Amino acid sequence: MSLFSELRRRNVFKVALLYAVASWLLVWIVSHMVDGIGLSPWVQDYVLLLLAIGFPVALIFAWTYEITATGLQKATDVDQTQSIVYKTGQKLNAAVAVLAVLGFAAVIGEQLLPEFTPPPRETLEEFPLRPVFDVSQKAEVPRELASFDLPNGLRFVVWPDHDIPNVALYTFVRAGGRNEYPGVTGIAHFFEHMMFNGTESREQGAFDREMEAAGGSNNAYTSKDVTVYMDWFPRSALETIFELEADRFSSLAIDPDVVETERGAVFSERRQAIDDDLAGRLFEQMFANAYVAHPYQNPIIGWPSDIENWTQDDLERFYRTYYAPNNLTMVLAGDVTPEEVYLLADQYFSAIPRQHPPEPVSVVEPEQSGERRFVIEAQTPTPLLHVAFHAAATNDPETLHLDLLLAILAEGDSSRLHRALVEEEQLALSVGGWQSDGFDPGLAYFYLTLPPGVDIAAAESRLFEELQRVVENGVTAAELEKARNLRLAEFWKSLQTIRGKASALGNFEVFTGDYENLFAVPETLSATTTGELQAVATRVFARSNVTVGILRSPQTGGDE
Repeated sequence: MSLFSELRRRNVFKVALLYAVASWLLVWIVSHMVDGIGLSPWVQDYVLLLLAIGFPVALIFAWTYEITATGLQKATDVDQTQSIVYKTGQKLNAAVAVLAVLGFAAVIGEQLLPEFTPPPRETLEEFPLRPVFDVSQKAEVPRELASFDLPNGLRFVVWPDHDIPNVALYTFVRAGGRNEYPGVTGIAHFFEHMMFNGTESREQGAFDREMEAAGGSNNAYTSKDVTVYMDWFPRSALETIFELEADRFSSLAIDPDVVETERGAVFSERRQAIDDDLAGRLFEQMFANAYVAHPYQNPIIGWPSDIENWTQDDLERFYRTYYAPNNLTMVLAGDVTPEEVYLLADQYFSAIPRQHPPEPVSVVEPEQSGERRFVIEAQTPTPLLHVAFHAAATNDPETLHLDLLLAILAEGDSSRLHRALVEEEQLALSVGGWQSDGFDPGLAYFYLTLPPGVDIAAAESRLFEELQRVVENGVTAAELEKARNLRLAEFWKSLQTIRGKASALGNFEVFTGDYENLFAVPETLSATTTGELQAVATRVFARSNVTVGILRSPQTGGDE
């Protein structure tokens, strides 16, 4: 029997035809998913590659094996008189026919149905966008909200909310990386750890055990400006929590053995978050390069040599200075009244002595006079591009304008940068942006995750093109309205919970000097103009004001 005849007998040609028809139908479906739902074009390329690889495999399989009554067997082991390849061939013919009919119907249907063309995103201006919240819906300062100061300088802000019998207590300590200097960096974050250890009257671990026994829970975080301790608990535990907090804020035990244990824990945290994490390493170096004088240049967790060398005196001095009552703000939201909070505050906190105020941070970051850039080379499947500009302090009205601008540029799939770099030119896998809060001017920050093998210089160039478009032409009224609606919705949502209320009140009290500024946000957002956004873009997005950080694999190219 000739090779051609044997190929026919074993259904190799029919398998090839079935594979071709099925492949065409699959590619047709994937291509329409790319166009219709925004599936990445890479998926189509991968499907084509897999189908091409699979074709010879399918032919070899059809030649090598037969489907028999007893299952799959090698063709060489099947007696031709017992072979049932003809039945298999009939089934293959039927499968080809069915797939061909489905494909034909799909193509004909596509031609007969009216084509749907989604409106281009650039026509956003044409949509009748209306404000989510009318200006007349400005937030009023709740009448029940109150504040008071103890004689020792400890400030309390209380927002009663009796919907549920729970309370949130947020304690803001004005101590963060900003208050550190070379040799003691990371010490503010270290105290975030230490505050959950023992006091002069409680052994290590007792704080958490007593809080949990009362139905409460807690957490904490450290930023470059503040350390915040957060408690959530039932109303019945109010006095218990006050006693617990007064104890650790007045008589923390800075035991040398515990210090060494926590020092090791901080080293481990640093290794996980920075040393062994490429994105964390890039982020750390961005601040180290963007700032040349201000303490914002230092990582919150501290430099390794500093973590290793804090002394007992360093720790005790820091605690006395920054954990003094006159450096704290305590915010309560929930099922409480200002009267009962005052009585408990007076009972448990009044005896804690005021301390000499911390030395003010007088360092002013000099104006940047030229682009700064650096490259980290390490094995990575996805390069990273981070770009940061010096911006304003939190209490500057410009911060709110910049926040709206960042929403237009880098928030969501409809943002300018996502459309340009991810969807249209496929120079990035994702893009985002944010700005850092702070007592002093922070950064407007963009971060891009790039595809393997991408031209990093091209991605960077395209990013700056979009930023320059805003500088030269501003944003549209529709873009501003959309960003305003997003921020107003977020604002009201954040105040739906007692945690959100405590957090928002505390941040506005600490960073702007008056919690009542919180309630001016809706009106300020509603009054913001496109001209104000263009003005802040012009000031911030200058090439002389930028720091560029790149993470890439070695020898992959890209401009430095």
